[in-house]
Amino acid sequence: MGASLVRALKGHAIAFIAPPPQAAPQSGFDPRVYALSPGNVEFLRTLGVWQSLPAERLARVEAMRIFGDDTRAVLEFDAYEAGVGELAWIVEDNALQRALWSGLTGMALRCERLEVGAEHALLSFSDGAPLAAKLVVGADGAHSFVRSAAGIAARERSLGQIAVVANFHCAKPHRNVAYQWFQGGPVLALLPLPAEQVSMVWSLPESEAQRIGAMSGEALAAEVERASHGVLGALAAASPARSFPLQRLAARRLIAPRVALVGDAAHVVHPLAGQGLNLGLQDARALSAVIAGREPGRDPGEERLLRRYERRRAEPILAMDGAISGLFALYGADSAIVGRALNAGLNLTNRMAVLKNILMRQAMS
Repeated sequence: MGASLVRALKGHAIAFIAPPPQAAPQSGFDPRVYALSPGNVEFLRTLGVWQSLPAERLARVEAMRIFGDDTRAVLEFDAYEAGVGELAWIVEDNALQRALWSGLTGMALRCERLEVGAEHALLSFSDGAPLAAKLVVGADGAHSFVRSAAGIAARERSLGQIAVVANFHCAKPHRNVAYQWFQGGPVLALLPLPAEQVSMVWSLPESEAQRIGAMSGEALAAEVERASHGVLGALAAASPARSFPLQRLAARRLIAPRVALVGDAAHVVHPLAGQGLNLGLQDARALSAVIAGREPGRDPGEERLLRRYERRRAEPILAMDGAISGLFALYGADSAIVGRALNAGLNLTNRMAVLKNILMRQAMS
C-alpha cells in the first residue's frame, strides 16, 4: 500500500520507511492472491506498475457464481452481460509487491516514537537518525505503529476464523469464473489462475482450519472437491496450504494532526468479498489525489486538507465494512429461518438486473 502511494506522489520529497518484499517463490503460483477491481488496475496502470506484471501470471475474472448454503440459491455476475471486459483481475501477492517496489528504495528502520508539532512531525528510530516530515502516512498494517503513536483508537476483534489458502490443478476448465460458497459460517472461494489452476481461500473456524491445514495435498484436494460439489472436476494440489488468522479492524478516524492512515492500518475486513486490498488501493488513490491537487505551497499535513481525504473515504469504507460484516454475521447465524431468507434473497437479487449492475459497478471501482 505504501509503495503505491510513494509512486502516486512521485516528485514529492518522500522518505519510505518499509522493509523490501520477500524474494519470489522458486516455482508455481503464490497461493496468496488478490482479486483487483478494474478501477484499481487502472490506477496501477497509471503508475506504470500493471504493465510490468508478467501477463502469463495474470487471470481475468469474467464471471462470478455465489452460492447460498443450500447450493440452489445462486447469484451470478457476468462481465459480458454487463458490457465490460472483466469483473476483476487475479494477481499474486509476491508478483504485485515486486512490481510496486521496482525502482523504489525503502529504509527498514524500527520506529520508536512519533512527536507532532505545529510545523512538522518527528519520527524517531531505534536504528537510525530522526526524520522530520510535514505528513506521516501510516500504511503499516493492522498492528500499525503510526496509528497507535498518533492516538487513533481502533475497534478490533478476532473473527474466530482462519483463512486456509492453496492452489489446485482442476480437471475441468474454469473458464475464468470465480466461485464462492457460503457454508453456514465458513466461506469457500475458488479463484481462476492461468494454466487451468485455481486459488482457494477457505475461511473456517479455527479448529476446522487446523484440521484442514494439516491434511496432505491429496486429502485436501479431495476435501475441496467435495465442498465445491465437483464444479471443476477432480482437483490436484499445486501448492502447500498456508493459513492466516482473520480479524476485523476499524480505526475511529483516518487522520490525526499531521497523520493519515491507509490500508490495513485503517481497516481490515473479512476476505469473503475480496475487498481488503481494493479498499487500501482506493485509500491511496484518494490521498494522493488530495495531496497532488492542493494549492501550490500548501502544507500537505494541514488538518483541513486531510479532512478532505477522510470525507472521501469514510462512507465507502463504512458501507463495505457494514455489508461484509452483515453477510458474515447472517450466514453464520444458527437459524433455519434466517438461512432460508438469505438464500431467497440471493435468488431474488439474481433476477433483478438493475440491482445486480449497481452491485457490480460498486465492486469494480
